[in-house]
Amino acid sequence: MNLEPLKLESKIALGCWGFVGGSMWGDQQESVSIDTVSAALDSGINFFDNAHGYGDGYAEEVLGKALLGRRHQAIIATKITIDTDAEKDVAANCELSLRRLQTDYIDLLQIHWPNHQIPPDDVYQAFCKLLEAGKIRAFGVSNYGVGDLIDILQVGRVATNQLPYSLLFRAIEYQIQPLCVQRGVGILCYSTLLHGLLADKYATLEDMPDGRARTRHFSKNRPGTRHTEDGCEQETFDALQRIRQIAADINQPVSLVAVAWVLHQPAVTAAIVGARNPQQIRQMAAAAALKLDPETLQKLDDATDPVKKALGLNPDMWDTQSRFR
Repeated sequence: MNLEPLKLESKIALGCWGFVGGSMWGDQQESVSIDTVSAALDSGINFFDNAHGYGDGYAEEVLGKALLGRRHQAIIATKITIDTDAEKDVAANCELSLRRLQTDYIDLLQIHWPNHQIPPDDVYQAFCKLLEAGKIRAFGVSNYGVGDLIDILQVGRVATNQLPYSLLFRAIEYQIQPLCVQRGVGILCYSTLLHGLLADKYATLEDMPDGRARTRHFSKNRPGTRHTEDGCEQETFDALQRIRQIAADINQPVSLVAVAWVLHQPAVTAAIVGARNPQQIRQMAAAAALKLDPETLQKLDDATDPVKKALGLNPDMWDTQSRFR
């Protein structure tokens, strides 16, 4: 069965991970998250990305509450895992998501991370059954490297591949993005603002909270890191300074420039951004309309090339031993 392409009204998606608060994001009131969803819809952002893994389903519950009476205005994407049995796990996890989201269909259901013990054909057929039953409208994957993407595409079409992609993390450009372009797979970009760094929230890298400074940009000595690398903190800071100057030259905030740059890249379907309150998501809505001329795009590429080279081909932001295949 061939799945239809994912059709979106907004190029910006509100990422719902921040709804859970905790050590990664800080305290978050449910009422503020609900108001943020409403502000997104009112600002023209109708795409919401969620996952079972965000607070063990709590973020899905919050989104479901926020969309009561407005479900028809929204495009909901969520992500599930497959443990041992594709058909049973996909069906059961879909039902859990439907219940939490208080809806009878999901616009885009994605596999959060590939399970290499499950044959791709089993995975694809499990999702096709949900499509035939009207419980999902499109099937996507997440964190699929070249090998996994080729394997699933040999079975059938997938609408999207959700990947880490930003001005300061461009690893997918080496191999994964060209394959997505070639095979017509849309890219949903996560960590577009690199946990607030490209939102210009932190004057220096040292100001980054430990919970957000765990990517391979930072030293392996930072608390909570999983990788074994020295990082590229100086290159990252230098690139950020250049981005700030480029943004100032065109009289735009760094955050909008960072998101707009991603939206100008090949195969990108949407950029996922986090927002903790209505004001933040209203500000981010303007990124979809921001057009960057070729000269500005080239300057941004040049400014961040040293970071791209330092981090190399590994598309895993957190682990030296890449979980991508």
